[in-house]
Formats: sequence, structure tokens, C-alpha cells
Amino acid sequence: MIADERKNRLTDAMKDAGLDALLVYGNAWQGDYLRYSTNFGILEGQALAIVRADGHITLYVDSALEADRAALDCPGIECVLALDLVGEVDQAMNRLRNQRIGAAPQRLLPRRIAARAGEFKITDETGFVDRLLMGKLDSEIAAIRKSAKLADAGYKVFMQAVRVGRADYELVAEAEAFFRANGVDDNFQIIGVGGVEVKGMAPPSGKRLKRGDMVTTELTPCVDGYYAQICRTLVVGEATPEQKGAHALWRESMEAGIATVRDGVTAADIAKAENDVFRKYGMGKYTTSEFTRVRGHGMGLFADTKPHILEDVTTRIDAGMALIVHPNTYHPAVGYMVLGDGVAVTQDGCEVLTGTARELFSVAG
Repeated sequence: MIADERKNRLTDAMKDAGLDALLVYGNAWQGDYLRYSTNFGILEGQALAIVRADGHITLYVDSALEADRAALDCPGIECVLALDLVGEVDQAMNRLRNQRIGAAPQRLLPRRIAARAGEFKITDETGFVDRLLMGKLDSEIAAIRKSAKLADAGYKVFMQAVRVGRADYELVAEAEAFFRANGVDDNFQIIGVGGVEVKGMAPPSGKRLKRGDMVTTELTPCVDGYYAQICRTLVVGEATPEQKGAHALWRESMEAGIATVRDGVTAADIAKAENDVFRKYGMGKYTTSEFTRVRGHGMGLFADTKPHILEDVTTRIDAGMALIVHPNTYHPAVGYMVLGDGVAVTQDGCEVLTGTARELFSVAG
């Protein structure tokens, strides 16, 4: 099982790093550190886990429903229902005195425990776990590959749902229904509908589609805990010359980024390759934080995991990482446009995991 492989990899790495125990936090949004170490995908409340280098794991949850679910989903770990979550973990930490303890992600530790970090000699091991999260096992890449295939299939369903007069949430609902029927645990999806007034994507708001609208979305289905993302743009009716020209720029940028991906480059190298295409056409302004957030990011146990693809992020890209390369940003003549493919990094390039054509799709208006 992937969970067993991850656990062995984690405890081996802890021993190599001289860590006796690792304190891991998770909630329903930031659950990847917890999922990696315990195999528990938290849905509500908060959780803390103490992972020992000998392989013993104690999971503390503050929800009775989550405790029941953890007992079923994670039979190999000790699960404790702790209504006073911080108090019980604080007591457990007292029993670990004089041992080397790390924490991840330390920035999310409850204040009471974080205040005693010096006393317990807790070191910030967020980066230590980040490296494990970013560098995938073969079985993890296989899981992401499976999610990517479902993302492709889900986008077909999304396109088929597009009709003039429909609300944006109806499109999202049809994609969700397809995913749930095909074993998808979760799907992070945002959408944009309209023209030059659209500056980004967001959860659906009830906006109704009309002829000439661009419809952007990123679909991020999760299978067995692993997310894969696709970003595509379509037009309701015939695309205009301006929309077609903008999409050609986006495609050139994305393909420049993908062509840069290989073992040994940095996240900054990939972002620069994408942004240089925009600069070539006098569009460098639209690569800044005023108009865009990232030029891609990691894929894995979180929908938007590290590394973030930006020109100031010097994280080394290694074979075995999984990324999405997406030059998603605003265009002054047509509005916000997206295009993104998932890739698995190899020694001399990458495997493209997304199978959907890199087209500006048109749907009958």
C-alpha cells in the first residue's frame, strides 16, 4: 500500500535526520502533512499526530465522528478522541522530554504548544516533510496519473454541460456528479464566466452563461488522497480573433514551461520560461502579482502543494516530482484565461499526464 511505503520512507528519513518524534498538524484545508504521516484524510475539526521513529503513531482528533472514521480507515495507528485536543497533546509532549522532536507545519501549531517549543526543543521540520511531499514514490506518481485521467474525463463532462442560460454552478454540479460516481474523494474546482471584466476564477456564484462568454475552469479531482489538475478555457459560440490570439500566446507560454521541466532545474527556471513568452509580446505586466498568483505548482496530497512556480522560488526540481504548469493570468482584450497541463518530472524531461487537447474550445452558442 502507498500508506505503508510512505510511513517507511518517513520513519527512515526521521532516523537519518536524528529525529525521535515528529508532531504533525492537520485540518480540513491543510491536511497533506497529516495524510502523509498517518494516512488519515481529515474532514472536520483539527488533528495532531505524534509519529515516533520506531513507527508508532498516535493520532489525536477533536471530533467523535472523525475518531470513528480514523479507527476504520487507519487500523494500524493509535487513535485518541481528545475533546481537549491541545491539552492532551501537551501532556503527551511532556512524556517526550529529552527527545529530539520536530514539527510540521510549525506555523499551524496551536499557540499553547508553539509557546513551549523552546522548552520541548521542538525544531521546525516543515521543510523536511515538504521534501518528502514533493519527491514522489513510483506508487504516488501512479495515483496522480490515475487522477489526471479522471480530470481529462471530467473536463469532457464539464464541456458537455455548457449551454447558454445555464448557471455556472450547474456546470460544476455535473462535473462533481461525474467525479463522485467514479470514486473521486474530493474535487477542488473554481470557475470564471464572462469577458474583460473577469479578473480571475472563484467558486460558482450563479452567473448565467451567454453567447460570447469565455468559461475558464481548473478541475482538481482527488483519488486515494492524490490530486491532479487540469486548466482549460472555452468560448460559448465562435471564438473571436482576439480570443484565439490570446490563447496562442498562452499555449506558447505553457509549452515553453513544460519544455524547461527536467531534473535539476529550479521552479524559477520554469516560471521564467513561461514569463519570457509574455515579455516577448509586450505582456510582461501580466506576469506580475497584480494579475496572477503562480505559474504552476506541485500536485499531490494537497490541491495546491509546493513547489510554487514563480521566478523568486529557487526550489530544485527533481525527477519524481509532479507539477502543473499553467500560465493563468489576465489579458486586457479578452479577460482572464487559463491553460495548464500536469506533468511528472523525469531525468531528461517530463511525462505529460494531461491528455486533453491544448485548444481554445468552442461550444455551440
